Amino acid sequence: MNPLLIAIDAKYIHTNNAIRLLKANADHPVDIAEFTIKDDPEMILRFILEKHPLFVGFSTYIWNVEIIKSLIRKIKEHSSIPIVLGGPEVSYDANFFLSHTDATIVVKGEGEHVFNDIISHFKDNKPLKDTPSIATKTFSNPIQEIRNLDTLKTPHKFAFDAPHLPNRIAYIESSRGCPYKCSYCLSSLEKTVRFFDKETVKDNILYLQSQGAKTFKFLDRTFNANKDALEIIDFLIKHHTKDSVYQFEMTGDTLNPDIVHHIHTQSPKGLFRFEIGIQSTNPITNELVGRHQNNEKLFSIIETIIDHDIIDLHLDLIAGLPQEGLTRFKQTFNDVFALKAKELQLGFLKMLRGTKIRRQASLYKYQYEAQAPYEIIKNAFLSPQDIKIIRNVETMLEIFHNKGYFDKTLMTIILALPTTPFDFFSYLYDDYLSQGHQRIGYQLDELYGFITTHLKKHYHLDTNTLDDIKYTYLKRAKVKPKLYFEKISDKVLRNTILSTVANQSNESLNTLYKNAVVCTYKDNYLVALYKNHKAHLTTVTLST
Repeated sequence: MNPLLIAIDAKYIHTNNAIRLLKANADHPVDIAEFTIKDDPEMILRFILEKHPLFVGFSTYIWNVEIIKSLIRKIKEHSSIPIVLGGPEVSYDANFFLSHTDATIVVKGEGEHVFNDIISHFKDNKPLKDTPSIATKTFSNPIQEIRNLDTLKTPHKFAFDAPHLPNRIAYIESSRGCPYKCSYCLSSLEKTVRFFDKETVKDNILYLQSQGAKTFKFLDRTFNANKDALEIIDFLIKHHTKDSVYQFEMTGDTLNPDIVHHIHTQSPKGLFRFEIGIQSTNPITNELVGRHQNNEKLFSIIETIIDHDIIDLHLDLIAGLPQEGLTRFKQTFNDVFALKAKELQLGFLKMLRGTKIRRQASLYKYQYEAQAPYEIIKNAFLSPQDIKIIRNVETMLEIFHNKGYFDKTLMTIILALPTTPFDFFSYLYDDYLSQGHQRIGYQLDELYGFITTHLKKHYHLDTNTLDDIKYTYLKRAKVKPKLYFEKISDKVLRNTILSTVANQSNESLNTLYKNAVVCTYKDNYLVALYKNHKAHLTTVTLST
């Protein structure tokens, strides 16, 4: 019987590094299996029971912990298989999970250096009393971090991964730990920042690329804390393959301008994606959560990145931090939206087990969900109604900004309106829902038609401005799209416009009639021809 390690990912495109690391660094045969939160729990249960493992280990996170707790109950109804829990969700509240589940062992923090002891415990009855980072119902040993990460074997070289790599995210570590101590973040509980050998990191990347991996996400909490960050970036520029994308979490106000300059001058557009957490622009709030952020430097580096448009930028905000009520959060949102980032994630504070802010919950009168992901319900600064307003804004932000349907067109329009971006999205939500539109299952022509009508009705925008939205809609389509606006019905006029385009190009009138859209555009006309899954747009001016 072998140990069985189970990962339950949030999505199919994700992969779990933890179970792969444990398998790679075990001295005994280990079986691993990967599922998603959408898989049938009964199917997962049958898989486990049919394996008859030495023990089953679960990689536990806020997105899968409730499923895992349910699976543990069902396993114990059918079997006496020992249960081992590991992962960030259980690491800092081991006693809770030992007393509220039938788990036998909880691994606190990193597990590679203790996993062989756990296997020996179940195979040969080896005691675990002196093994660090282990908790049972009778003892709990302190977390011991792995000082030398270069002693670890790579988790990537498993043959079964190869067929899936082109369609999944490949995860890379160049460091562990975080130099910052934000009170809401589990990384603040790690004592030190440690680094993998840069040559090992490079070798892992080359291997994964050779197996077809295209999307790489570095798991480093602050990649730019690595002194070798620029060298690794340069390596990626020189060795990237077609369609590669490399994603990093960066701390913006400490980001070395040399890294940004090197990418801007040496890298192709879209090769790198930076995720920068701003969370709040309120200095008082940042001080209360132990976050030392220079907003002036932060905004300056972000503006440089956006102006060059080489790096894809994703910014993060957290609603619900101390001393940030609705009015002040609106200011944070408006400040950050004005930076014009491609994506702006509006998240809500999660009171994670073990974090300082969870321990201080009563200080700020936090109420939060009892089950993971422990999102706040209210605090001393935000009422439930305030949070509902912010959630409504988040819904509209996702649809009308983060999805990228409108490119930069709608963002430019929003920033020119007399209302603030936050209030725009708030009003938009009320209008959107009142007309019976859905949060999911919508069609693009419906979205474009709705936003055009909304802007015309509530902000009295002129036709020329709204035509920018029309242009974006026609440009983004790969085949002739369904129209949300009226097409030109005058056959003589349509023929004249298409004949003009035919005379200026090598396209036949027959092709244009069949595959082109003709519409008015900024006191002129626009012809959008769809050919080879691409839009070809031509502006036509007719002499009077």
